[in-house]
Amino acid sequence: MAKRRFPVYFYNTISGAGALIAGVSFLAIVFLTLVDLFQPSAPAYIGVISYIVLPFPLIAGLLLVSIGAWRERRRVKRGLPAHVLRFTFDFSEEKQRRVLSIFFTVTVLFLLFTAYGSYRAFEWTESVEFCGTTCHTVMEPEHTAYLSSPHARVKCVDCHVGSGAGWYARSKLSGAYQVYAVLANVFPRPIPTPIHNLRPAQETCEQCHWPSHFSGEKKVVNTYFRSDERNTRWTVALLMKIGGGYSYRGPESGIHWHMNIANEITYVTVDTQRQVIPWVRSRNLNTGAVEEFRSTETEVSDGAIDTLQKYRLDCIDCHNRPSHIYRPPVRLIDQSLAYGRISTELPNVRTAAIQAMVAPYSTSAAAKDSIPQVIAAFYQEKYPEVASRSKELIEQASREVWDQYSRNFFPSMHVNWKAYPSNIGHMTDVGCFRCHDGKHVSPTGKVISKDCNSCHTILYQGTDPVPTTLNAGGLPFRHPEEVGDAWKEMNCKECHSGE
Repeated sequence: MAKRRFPVYFYNTISGAGALIAGVSFLAIVFLTLVDLFQPSAPAYIGVISYIVLPFPLIAGLLLVSIGAWRERRRVKRGLPAHVLRFTFDFSEEKQRRVLSIFFTVTVLFLLFTAYGSYRAFEWTESVEFCGTTCHTVMEPEHTAYLSSPHARVKCVDCHVGSGAGWYARSKLSGAYQVYAVLANVFPRPIPTPIHNLRPAQETCEQCHWPSHFSGEKKVVNTYFRSDERNTRWTVALLMKIGGGYSYRGPESGIHWHMNIANEITYVTVDTQRQVIPWVRSRNLNTGAVEEFRSTETEVSDGAIDTLQKYRLDCIDCHNRPSHIYRPPVRLIDQSLAYGRISTELPNVRTAAIQAMVAPYSTSAAAKDSIPQVIAAFYQEKYPEVASRSKELIEQASREVWDQYSRNFFPSMHVNWKAYPSNIGHMTDVGCFRCHDGKHVSPTGKVISKDCNSCHTILYQGTDPVPTTLNAGGLPFRHPEEVGDAWKEMNCKECHSGE
């Protein structure tokens, strides 16, 4: 009969099963940890399995070992025959010294691996891969948009959590419900925004973007194309009045005046996406001067103003899509035309491309199959000679439309530019015109201006891709289509839906 290396009450079915579970889990953790350490391109799930999932069966197995030994000891105490209970240590015996050596060695190794695993679990839950790829369907739109955003080198947690144990704990408590929502398949599609428990921008954005250095102007060139047979180019160059900052660095004006250190802008909203703003208050923190503005379109009583939550304007109120940007089809196709990825030689290709992009597709796979067919059918019906003569250009356009679609449209989550309006600009979303609509008036009759020159100066505009003349003093806006003065009386979004 083989000698027993452990006390007799460890030799029972429950303890044996626990030892087997714990041993297999421990070996799996060691193996996956080594893979994670020495494999540069290890699969994303290895971290989740080795540092978060496997420790649970390991601990459960060890608990089963203890429970089985405890039960067996009680049996022996009750005088039931089976094993001889011996609970003494005699260090003069080599067997017991060996057992204790093994026990302490395994315990030390277990504690070391537990400490390392806990650290790696923390590190893994802070990684972009964990945030973006653990739940493929749910976070696929956000992760895909993030990878091509201006903040693609900034980790998700730097904005969504930030430093400090308090916000880390808060994020993990929020994440617990999110795990349940995914497992129970009760999460909303699309994920609603804005995020109500997001950390203030002063504690995240301003760690890199220092407000005191917001000053001067920035040149921005926008290239558009008409939906005509020639895909006529229309270029508008602007000087954006960034402004803001400290007074000794320049005038306290321009776009960043809204969150200038000397100003406090407060507003209330009546919709969940904060697109309808009926009340705005401006306070000068140096002089104490206060001005309130009410919308003449959306009337809200004084009692409602008192009960509604008041938000202080910060970076995220305007830069509300800093990393997860879903651009409208018109901007995507204009960009592809401007960069030559779609040939302007194809007549009316802008129209064909947009129609193919906005068609309702049930899945991304269906879109990938259908987009080339929609574009090919467009030319086969309206320009049969082009369809036979320019097959390569049509195929190239189809590939580009799909590429843009795959990074901005996610049918399974009902995500596109309509689901997440952008507050920067005012072409296809309300944006600046939430307040700067010429309809927010103070009791003294002062109006929040809708004048184009409040935020930018037009240097040139027209069909020439390289202008021959510039006007540093600024030009009056000229609509590329003959619409008269209608654009002055309405917001851009009322005509420009993004399609």
